[in-house]
Amino acid sequence: MAPSDELEYLKSLVAQLNDKIHALEEKAKAAVSGSKTPAQQLRTILIGPPGAGKGTQAPRIRDEFCVCHLATGDLLREQITKQTELGKMAKKIMDAGELVSDEIMVNMIRDQLENNKACKNGFVLDGFPRTIPQAEKLDTMLESRGEKLDSVVELVIPDQLLISRITGRLIHPGSGRTYHKEFQPPRKPMTDDVTGEPLIQRSDDNVATLAKRLVTYHKQTGPVVDYYKNKSLWVGIDAAQSPNLVWENLRKVFKQGPPKSS
Repeated sequence: MAPSDELEYLKSLVAQLNDKIHALEEKAKAAVSGSKTPAQQLRTILIGPPGAGKGTQAPRIRDEFCVCHLATGDLLREQITKQTELGKMAKKIMDAGELVSDEIMVNMIRDQLENNKACKNGFVLDGFPRTIPQAEKLDTMLESRGEKLDSVVELVIPDQLLISRITGRLIHPGSGRTYHKEFQPPRKPMTDDVTGEPLIQRSDDNVATLAKRLVTYHKQTGPVVDYYKNKSLWVGIDAAQSPNLVWENLRKVFKQGPPKSS
């Protein structure tokens, strides 16, 4: 090959390499600019009675949309484990089948939204708000942060099915992993599959206490559902379906938003 031909050949290779480098750089820029930002992410509430599947779906929402999962039940149980004054008060209320006061819940959630770094890009609230005053205080809190809710999803399921689900529920206290004696048993009875540590059944997971909790839940939460329906934020999803079907329906809501009222 003549020197001039070789030179031209090398120049063409350099040009091709430069084009390839440019294409890769543009692809990298697009990936960075296309990453999720707070404005693009999700601020939602999961509403549903105990056992409807909030604890199953909320972590999937957290991982899919890069937001924090604030489960008031878990936050309360953490206080109970630590035997704080709040924890002692909450345990007494929960064992009696009642729901904790607005003041306890609002203060706990406000602290999380203001101090939990994982919440800066959005959140899924699980178990809050349960009352109209809580919903109004949440609105005020979000307004002060320059934020607003994207959606409010209710997991709808018959009470009788819930009772059969919950009375067989087993929990690993350290991680929050849940099993079910009938529907999803651990490989070894009363033993966590991952750690081998013992499982427990919560003291409020019995038929009498649960029935009382459901009555309280419907009485308090019904108005909250109406509150968000009036704001065109509410979406109902059939939670008697398999968890995977429920998840697919949730993803559709979060990608498309609540249906617009006519």
